[in-house]
Amino acid sequence: MMERFVKKLDSVFNLFSQKENFEEVLDSIKASVPFKGTNLWILIFAIFIASLGLNINSTAVIIGAMLISPLMGPIIGVGFAVGVNHPALLKLSLKNYAFAFFVGLATSTIYFLISPLSEAHSEILARTSPNIYDVFIAFFGGAAGMLANGSKLKGNVIPGVAIATALMPPLCTAGYGLATGQYSYFFGATYLFLINTVYIALSTFLVVKVLNFSSYNFMKDEKLEKKSQVIMWVLVGLTLIPSIYFGYVMIKKNTFETNAKSFIANEAIFPNNFLLQKDVNFEESVITLTYGGQKLEKKDLELLKKQSSIYHLENVKLIVKQGFNFALPNSNNSDKAKLTTNEQPSVSTDNFAKVVAFQDSITKSQKLSAQVFKELKSQNPNISEFSISYVVVNTDSTSAKQKIIFVKTEDEMKSDDKEKLKNYLRLRTENDSAKVIIYKN
Repeated sequence: MMERFVKKLDSVFNLFSQKENFEEVLDSIKASVPFKGTNLWILIFAIFIASLGLNINSTAVIIGAMLISPLMGPIIGVGFAVGVNHPALLKLSLKNYAFAFFVGLATSTIYFLISPLSEAHSEILARTSPNIYDVFIAFFGGAAGMLANGSKLKGNVIPGVAIATALMPPLCTAGYGLATGQYSYFFGATYLFLINTVYIALSTFLVVKVLNFSSYNFMKDEKLEKKSQVIMWVLVGLTLIPSIYFGYVMIKKNTFETNAKSFIANEAIFPNNFLLQKDVNFEESVITLTYGGQKLEKKDLELLKKQSSIYHLENVKLIVKQGFNFALPNSNNSDKAKLTTNEQPSVSTDNFAKVVAFQDSITKSQKLSAQVFKELKSQNPNISEFSISYVVVNTDSTSAKQKIIFVKTEDEMKSDDKEKLKNYLRLRTENDSAKVIIYKN
């Protein structure tokens, strides 16, 4: 019974029944390595397409560029050549890999130098901070790619691997960093490209060994074979260590931001107060909260700080800013009312009516904000927060109240969608001059 079960498992997971002939695999990989003629022009066009996609923050365009990119060829060639001890193929693969890298970098740099758009969108920023998870993606992607190359049933694996391992976007982001003088982007993206290269080649090498392809049919040079493998493992170690550190930092940042979000949602809400803005800064371990409404008392601030420890934020610096705050008269001082900001002094009872009117406007603003947020959320789940506030704008001759509308989204919105949303909000709040600020979470 057990023997039948083992045989059944072996028939299901066995790779050798579908293993391609060695010469067929070698010819296929050799054909995908050189960058000249058609392959070179496809690479250049793919770089332009990916750069455009990064520039306009379009995921669909970037995916299209990755699908047509021929960059995988020389990288799989390197891993395969080391695996079967083929120095001529290794030399050819490394030469074409270096050539493709510099052509891609030059093409993307030229594009971003002449492009009128220079803002770093989320698709660019996502390629500047590689970590251990990028190692796993490249490793398993490369393994899938080599299995497809070494199998008679190739299917459509290679395009999927090209998308998953994302070789094009980091190369284009490196060009963006050079073109705009933002060298941290250049080094971060280049490191990600190097991670993808090394671990695709490594997994290719390991799959070649698992499939037990015989060494290339020439006089075997054991010294050269050993040297090639030592160099490969050194590169693996050099790229792995920093990626582990960056992965650790990413996990800490994610944990910090999750805890801070829960803390703000559960503890940072006070009666007669409106949280105008919140800023969570992991790098400096600071949470900044900006309120409008009734002035928070000292005991409220102390309680807020105390509650932060429940969310593992004991060492976080909590900064509370209070914008337009008011304090209503009390029994000890019934003839005075105070209207204060971080910069403005209190006013006398002559302005008490203005204070009350201001309080009423905040209450109305809160109700309007809640209603509009419900409407927006039902139309676009991408919107995570919404608020309405007011500031006083002073000039040499006039002083006027300016309405400001804040909209926070989970993902970056397209420029056209932003303009439509801004026009809708001005119409909905009956204020054509309202300033609408839309930003990503």
